[in-house]
Amino acid sequence: MKTHIKIGSRESALAVRQAEIVKEILEKKAPGLTVEIITMKTTGDRILHKSLEKIGGKGLFVKELDRALLDGTIDLAVHSLKDMPMEIPRDLPVVAYTKREDPRDALILKAGKISLKQGGVIGSSSRRRSLQAAKLYPRCVFKNIRGNVQTRLFKLEHEDYDATILALAGLKRLGMEGCVSRIFSVDEMIPSAGQGILAVQGRKGEKIPGVEALDDDKSRIAAKAERGFVRYLDGGCTSPVAAYAEIAGREVRIRGLYYHEESGQFTAGTISGEAHQGEVLAKRLAKSLKGRF
Repeated sequence: MKTHIKIGSRESALAVRQAEIVKEILEKKAPGLTVEIITMKTTGDRILHKSLEKIGGKGLFVKELDRALLDGTIDLAVHSLKDMPMEIPRDLPVVAYTKREDPRDALILKAGKISLKQGGVIGSSSRRRSLQAAKLYPRCVFKNIRGNVQTRLFKLEHEDYDATILALAGLKRLGMEGCVSRIFSVDEMIPSAGQGILAVQGRKGEKIPGVEALDDDKSRIAAKAERGFVRYLDGGCTSPVAAYAEIAGREVRIRGLYYHEESGQFTAGTISGEAHQGEVLAKRLAKSLKGRF
């Protein structure tokens, strides 16, 4: 049994904080274990002047960490689940889904502004967010913005943007929720599949002390349902397809959004049922929404 492990993380402040959350739990639940965080810059972090869909999708945020796991440089990798590709290597399974942080999206206005006026520019690199926000702010325009939380907030203040939209989970983990101007409900803006959940990835068959303490049953059920919805619709990492599963007791309620590329239209719906049937229900909802076109 290992007594010292290395956790791989992207270099951003948020990614490091997320790795620290995992480190703290492991060291608490496995006395005698020491944990080191190894950071690295991924291809997705280096290329910020192009949209993800033009450079290969969100897999660009994980491939360096995958390689480090495979060659033994690190023992675990921590990712925002929403940033992970739908297909995960069999040799590198997700060994834990952490307790979910707030899954909602949040609007941040440029300093000094109290509202968005006609023609206001909203920075968003997510078509999912832009499509749904366009219904809430029909008089605004959307402009691509990429980078980590601090980079986007810097661009908001110094470039031609009036607002941006970020995941509330990341802002809370960084202690930055004070900059939020509006929090969108999950009905106003259905979150990205897995938003708010951290995925801890390891090597197949390898036991790491304390990992079981990281896993949250509700998060695992929600993650599989949401990603099952997206997978059924062939929704790649840059697709505006969205899903959110809310679990209460033994019941689950799944919200889903499907975008029809040919018509440029999207539709949303919900389905409820027993939580252990989450993946089946999610696929049923996905099939129903797709059938509307």
